[in-house]
Amino acid sequence: MLLRNELIKEKYWDMRIEVIPVLEAEKTILGNLIELYEYDFSEFQNTDVNSLGLYGYSYLDYYWTENRRFPYFIKVDGKLAGFVMVCGHCYVSKDNETLFMSEFFIMKKYRRNGIGKTVAKEVFNLHKGKWELTIHPKNPVALQFWPAVIEDCVGNAYSVIENVPHVYDDELALVYLFEL
Repeated sequence: MLLRNELIKEKYWDMRIEVIPVLEAEKTILGNLIELYEYDFSEFQNTDVNSLGLYGYSYLDYYWTENRRFPYFIKVDGKLAGFVMVCGHCYVSKDNETLFMSEFFIMKKYRRNGIGKTVAKEVFNLHKGKWELTIHPKNPVALQFWPAVIEDCVGNAYSVIENVPHVYDDELALVYLFEL
């Protein structure tokens, strides 16, 4: 078992992880990845595809027409591995300074080896300041992942608000507030 963990650690350190801004010309590629994300998230959100067989993402175009919206591709060794979307539309913070981690997706092949944590920290470093992050209460991976990442970044200097309405259609959200 120890040998396997050592190999995974070595493999992780050999990977080139990149967080790259998505150009407007690449919007279709991001839209395709969002469909994978929405499919994964449907397990918690209980959503269905539309008549075209798509989930759709109604805010995609706004990432190139509104201020304080930042879409990023995640690449591992030059291959698409996910995306991150950051915006200024928060559920709790209404100060026009706080940023919101609106979407965060790592494809299954790339999960559980430190890539997500590395990417999250890089995005936080790109946008120093106040942050708001929501977690769906039925997403056990997110419930473990995000508190660990936040604590690694800011220690205990964060607050948690439970039972926040209007974030998810069917559940009350858990909201983390912190500053870097």
